[in-house]
Amino acid sequence: MQLTLDIHVAIAKIAHHGGESGDTLETIERPGGGFSFVLVDGQGTGRGAKTLSNLVATRAISLLKDGARDGAVARAVHDYLYTYRMGQAVATLNIISVDFQSGRILVSRNNPAPFFVIDRRGLRSFNEPSTPIGLQPMVKPIITELTVEPFMYVVVFTDGLLRAGERYDEDLALVNYLSGWPAEEGLAPDELSERLLQRAIELDRDEPSDDMSVLTLAVLPAEDAPAVRRMYVSSRFETTGRPPYPAADDDLADG
Repeated sequence: MQLTLDIHVAIAKIAHHGGESGDTLETIERPGGGFSFVLVDGQGTGRGAKTLSNLVATRAISLLKDGARDGAVARAVHDYLYTYRMGQAVATLNIISVDFQSGRILVSRNNPAPFFVIDRRGLRSFNEPSTPIGLQPMVKPIITELTVEPFMYVVVFTDGLLRAGERYDEDLALVNYLSGWPAEEGLAPDELSERLLQRAIELDRDEPSDDMSVLTLAVLPAEDAPAVRRMYVSSRFETTGRPPYPAADDDLADG
């Protein structure tokens, strides 16, 4: 029996208190069908970390667009960063792909932080030791293939989430929280991403000590509606207080 399923993805992220986020997330439609998300956490915080993570993410997206396989992309991006920065810069890299050709979800991980899968059987943690890219000459990704099935959630994040509450000797209790997630209720993935991020922010007393990003991919039964693809983005934007465009001649005359 063939099932019709919908793939939903939600990302929630925040910068460390008072600075610019060093996390970068990019997405692309795969040439053979499907899509990929690239999540990079650059070393440190602020502008330097953002420049680094942008560099890595852009390189990965370019290779994926050319049809390179996820594992080969992770290796190539590491080689590029190691050569370009001469082993003096480090970043974590996650590539999460839904491949329509194989009918599988691929998670390529160069990140000491684990990722989790929640389904009707419960919670699974994927925490095989993994090395960030950029520091050592020979680094390989940890690649996990997952069978697509209904009521399934894949949760990937940067290490800032795990550090939430450290300053106050508190713990996110991530495993306990995810173990209680009601997968069979089919809740939207943005609820899980938002709740996790909000819990982490509260533990840091509304002043995050590190950049935090949470990506949740959910596989849910398809609704009886046209197969429309949608993307929604929400981000804070602060103006400089200057007019966004030059004043018109009429405005100058009125002045």
